[in-house]
Amino acid sequence: MNPNTADWHDLVDSDQADLFDVQTNAVGPTGKLPLSDEMLRDWSSGDLFGMTQNAGMGWKPEDLLGPQYLVLSTQGGVRAPDGTPIALGYHTGHWEVGLLVEAASREIKAFGGVPFAAFCSDPCDGRSQGTTGMFDSLPYRNDAATVLRRLIRSLPTRQGVVGVATCDKGLPAMMIALAGMSQLPGVIVPGGVTLPPTHGEDAGKVQTIGARYVHGEITLDEASLAGCAACATPGGGCQFLGTAATSQVVAEALGMALPHSALAPSGQPIWRDAAVRSARAVKRMADRGLALRDVLTDGSLRNAMAVHAACGGSTNLLLHIPAVAFAAGLRRPTVDDWNAVNRQVPRFVDVLPNGPTNHPTVRLFLAGGVPEVMLHLRRLGLLELDVLTATGRPLGDVLDWWETSPRRERLRALLRERDGVDPDDVILPPEKARERGLTSTVCFPIGNLCPEGSVIKATAIDPAVVDADGVYRKRGPARVFTSERAAIAAIKGQTNPPIKPGDILVLLGRGPLGSGMEETYQITSALKFLKWGREVAVV
Repeated sequence: MNPNTADWHDLVDSDQADLFDVQTNAVGPTGKLPLSDEMLRDWSSGDLFGMTQNAGMGWKPEDLLGPQYLVLSTQGGVRAPDGTPIALGYHTGHWEVGLLVEAASREIKAFGGVPFAAFCSDPCDGRSQGTTGMFDSLPYRNDAATVLRRLIRSLPTRQGVVGVATCDKGLPAMMIALAGMSQLPGVIVPGGVTLPPTHGEDAGKVQTIGARYVHGEITLDEASLAGCAACATPGGGCQFLGTAATSQVVAEALGMALPHSALAPSGQPIWRDAAVRSARAVKRMADRGLALRDVLTDGSLRNAMAVHAACGGSTNLLLHIPAVAFAAGLRRPTVDDWNAVNRQVPRFVDVLPNGPTNHPTVRLFLAGGVPEVMLHLRRLGLLELDVLTATGRPLGDVLDWWETSPRRERLRALLRERDGVDPDDVILPPEKARERGLTSTVCFPIGNLCPEGSVIKATAIDPAVVDADGVYRKRGPARVFTSERAAIAAIKGQTNPPIKPGDILVLLGRGPLGSGMEETYQITSALKFLKWGREVAVV
C-alpha cells in the first residue's frame, strides 16, 4: 500500500471480519396488527402504515390501539446511563431533559397510552454572547416554533402533546408551537434550574470574568475557579431570573404548566415528578374534552404579565408573550398594556439578578414559586381567577389548594432548615417589599430619543444612582458604537479612550433589522458587576 494514501484508506476500508457478516432479511415482529374491516376500509394509508412502523420499532402489536401522545423536547447532547457525557450539549438546560421525556413517556405507557418522542434542540444564549452566534438567537425561536409545530402536525394520530423545554429560546419556541396547536390538549414541563455552587459565583456573574479580570478585580486563578464551578449541577437553566427562568415562570402563569413546576432543581425527584404528573394532566385534558384553547385566553395572558411584573422577569418576555398570544389567535399585548400592568403590579420577589438580596432561583421554587406569588396577587385583586389551568380546574381552585397544601408547608420549611432563609424574604409580602425599596420591573419612557417608546429594566438601575425623587437622571458624553465587539473592548480598556465612569454608551443597529436583536448581555452584565459600572448608562 502506498504510504501516502494509507491515512485516508483507513477512513473508508477495514479488515474487521464481523463487518462483512451482513444480514439480508429478518423474521420481523411476531403477532399481527389489531386491524378491523372498518379500519382497512376507512383509514388512510398513512394511519395504517404508522401501525406497521410502530410494530417495527418494537411496540407490542396488541397494544397499538391505545391513545397516542407526543412528547416533544429540546434535548441536547448524549448522556451515558450514569450521566457522564458521551457528547456535550450546548448547555445544562437541555442536558438532562431527556430524563423528563423518559419519565413522561413511561407514565403514558403505564396508563395504556402509546408515547412518541421527538426533538428539536436549542442553542445557549450565554454561549453565543458576543459572537456571531447571537445573530441567530431570536430567529432560532421562530424557526424552532415552526419545526416543533410541524412535528406535532406530522403525527396526525396524536391526542395530546407534552412539551419539555428549559431555556431562553427553546422554551418560548415550545410555548409558541403548542399555542399554535391549541385545539389539542397540551402541557409544558419546565426543565428546571441548576443549583448554585456552595462557594463561587452564579452563572450570570461568572459571564463577566473577562471584564473583571482585565480591570484587576479578580485574579486569573479566581476567574478559573469561578468559571469551573458556576453550573454546580449538570442540568437545568441558570440560577438567575433571566429569560430561561422567566419563561418557566410564565409558562406556569399562563396555565400551560402544572402548578409549582417551574424552577424545580434539575435531576432531583421532585423535578422528575412534574413530568409524570404532566403526562397524567394531558390525559385528563383529553378525557374531559379540554384543549389548550380553553387555557390560553386573554385573562391568562394578563395573569402571566402580572406574575412577570411581580417577579422582576426578563424583558425578553416582552417579545415572547405577544408571540404566544399571536400563535393562539389572541390579542397581542401592547406597550400600553405592559405599562399599565407594571404601574399596577408591585415587584415583591427578591431573586437574582434583581436584588436586593439576590436569592438563586431554587430558593424561589422552595419559597413557593408561581403559586405563592399568585397568592399575593390574588389578595391584591390583580388576578383573573376563573381561567382554566393545565389541571383542568380554574386558577382560583388551584390557589385554594396551594394555600393549605402540605407541599407548600414542607418546602417552605425545608428552605428555612437547609439555607436558614425565611421564605417571606424571597417572596416578600408586598408591603414588606415596599419597605425594602423594591422597584417595579420595567418602565416604558417616551422622549425625543424614543418618540415611539422604549423599555428600561428598572431593576437593573443601581439604587445608589437614583435621585431622591425616584428618577434616574444621567448627563454625560455619548460614546457611540456600531458593534458589540468594539463596545466590550472599550469597557475592557482596550481602546483609546476607554469607557469610563460618567460615559453614556450608545449601541446602534442592534435590532431585528440590524444584527438580529443581539441581547448584548456581555455589555450590560460587565457594567453591572464592575465596581464602577453603575456610573455608565447604556442606550
